[in-house]
Amino acid sequence: MLSQAREPDTATRKPLRQRTGLLVSAAVVLSLLAGGGAVLLVQDDASGGGESRPAAPAAAGTAAAPAPVSSAPAAEQAGQASGTGEGRPPGCRTDDTDQAVPTRSPADLKWMIYQTDLLPASPTAGPLKVDGPVWSCFARTPLGAVLALHAVSSRMSSADWKVVTEKQVARGPGRDAFVARRTGLPDEERTGTPGSDGNFLGFRILTASKDQVTTMLLLQTPDGKYGAASASMVWEDGDWKLRPTLSGSLTESITQTGGTEGFVLWATGQKP
Repeated sequence: MLSQAREPDTATRKPLRQRTGLLVSAAVVLSLLAGGGAVLLVQDDASGGGESRPAAPAAAGTAAAPAPVSSAPAAEQAGQASGTGEGRPPGCRTDDTDQAVPTRSPADLKWMIYQTDLLPASPTAGPLKVDGPVWSCFARTPLGAVLALHAVSSRMSSADWKVVTEKQVARGPGRDAFVARRTGLPDEERTGTPGSDGNFLGFRILTASKDQVTTMLLLQTPDGKYGAASASMVWEDGDWKLRPTLSGSLTESITQTGGTEGFVLWATGQKP
């Protein structure tokens, strides 16, 4: 498992990919899992953060069936967004009837490319609108939230983080803290074959409601190691928004895992 200790004297000199308290793209998370060094997680600030960390999946289980999920959102952090707004943006209409927690990959799965990340998508669950780096209009369903998490979080190490944060990160002290921390970091523009930095393999929904979904994403390094990162999406202004922790971290936990057990795995789907 990755170290959770803070190193105050060296943290600001670490490469961007070692400051994972802020970032959750496949390349960023997987580079840490491959290196195994000390990293900054959610409680890396001086106050300790105080955020809860969902437990990592057990080593045994079935990849097609996630663990039991709460029908109510996790305890809200003080002052944080919990999901607001019923209206959809102009031109955005989705089928929100399926509120079941997914136990398998969607039948209409396709893959979209952002830099070196291959990101899961669905013509029915989203994204239904693409405006440069901003992929939006996701179904107000657990699956829609999972797909939105992939799309939004993958931008946060690149120069696109500012516009995506403005449009797709939930308002509140968590976003303010994230912007303050991210502003001091350099941007990374990743080039190469899609999937060359690692891949998103699947997901495990930890809590789900129409207003908030917390998900653990399963990733794999190029050399075959597995890791998981969890984060929360909330419904705000008619779409899913990523909710940072109070300390400004986009992830609530990052850990190594022994394999794919306990996760819903993405199917091959339609390749880009």
